[in-house]
Amino acid sequence: MAAFSDALDEWTVAQITDLNPDGETAGVLELNWSGPEPASVADLGEVSALVLTHHYWNGCLSHCNYEWVLPRSYTIIGSLPLLCTKPSQSYSTGWRLGEQLACQRRWDSGERDPWSDPREMSITGADVDQMTNEPADPRRDIRHLHVTEVESLDCDRLAGRFPDLTTLSLSGDLGLLLHASGLNRLASLRRLWITDLFGMSASDALLPECVPALETLCLHSIPREYAGAMRSKWRPQIPYGTFVDITAARAPEWVAENRGNPLRGWDGRAHISGTCFTKAVAQYKKTRAELITALSDCSQENQPTRLYEIGREYGRGFNLLNRRTLFIETVEREELFAALDVMVSDAEAALGVRLGSARDTLAAGVEAVREW
Repeated sequence: MAAFSDALDEWTVAQITDLNPDGETAGVLELNWSGPEPASVADLGEVSALVLTHHYWNGCLSHCNYEWVLPRSYTIIGSLPLLCTKPSQSYSTGWRLGEQLACQRRWDSGERDPWSDPREMSITGADVDQMTNEPADPRRDIRHLHVTEVESLDCDRLAGRFPDLTTLSLSGDLGLLLHASGLNRLASLRRLWITDLFGMSASDALLPECVPALETLCLHSIPREYAGAMRSKWRPQIPYGTFVDITAARAPEWVAENRGNPLRGWDGRAHISGTCFTKAVAQYKKTRAELITALSDCSQENQPTRLYEIGREYGRGFNLLNRRTLFIETVEREELFAALDVMVSDAEAALGVRLGSARDTLAAGVEAVREW
């Protein structure tokens, strides 16, 4: 197959080595070739697999498993004998042929300095607000935009400032997207990710006729109404080359109930059952209530002992939850400790005091007993 690579500003090619029906993935081996658009494999001449030695790569093949929906801009040009028969152990989302070849060529030419795409920008939601509040010409030089920490973002103004985007990633923490239908102005958009953002309705859905080049659509933790509309519009586009992954559609009641819940990301996570999520939230709320009570009632002298014991109870509680399904992995472990920070911050706000070493004392209690 062949695809045009923005990183190379040329066409490049790859070989599909295998398909995994269970995982719905395709093994993709990049070839060390670029040039004008090929009409068939005969236009390639002799080809070889791309070997990666740049940066931390140690001579392995550029071979990876991607979602098995062939992007609509990719073209099948024929077949060649397999250049690699072993399945790849690497996985990724979003076929971006040519990026590794471009990195390897820079490395081979002696360029060792870190490189970043001048057409790519990573900023916060507040940065976008500031930029779009000030009159300025459109940033047509930016093609890939990653916006994090979105609290409230006007999509119509974003599209006006960055009209030629091909990649857009928006994420927040129960933040709001305003005028989300404005994303339909991004006619060149190929990849869209929206995570943990709300405020969108069915009328804001992205329309295939407005963004006909879209190849990747990944939405997670979004309004249920918006999720339903997007599924309806885009699932029929899968056979034509759009990968669609829409998960964790949330009802308005869920947002209201979980706004102050630091473990809300566990709801709908692949390896965490609904029962585990419910029990985990109950344990968190129990510990939070005990912490505020202890800080209100205990003398300063007895507080460290009581906080240490509350931490031990928190650790034991999650030991019990984890024993059957072992769902607490590295990310969840970090989130459980981060939840202690939220508890302490909530207690400080409720009591109007600074609690100093309270978080460390709680964590020490957890560490004394945890099995995860």
